[in-house]
Amino acid sequence: MKKTTLRSDEFSCPSCVNKIETKLTGLAGVDKAEVKFSSGRILVEHDPEQVSVRELVDAVAAVGYTARPSAV
Repeated sequence: MKKTTLRSDEFSCPSCVNKIETKLTGLAGVDKAEVKFSSGRILVEHDPEQVSVRELVDAVAAVGYTARPSAV
């Protein structure tokens, strides 16, 4: 499993957090997704052979938010 951190400054409510976590955890290869509301971080544990970082970003976009990979 790989741990990837995405950043987004767009979510502003618990419903946003739930939408993002639900979408990400529904992807094959994603073991865990946790949105850190206060810091704007999305922590994802995933199998990089099944789901790429680009696919994670695209999944967040599919529910209406932008995200970008973060170094930390």
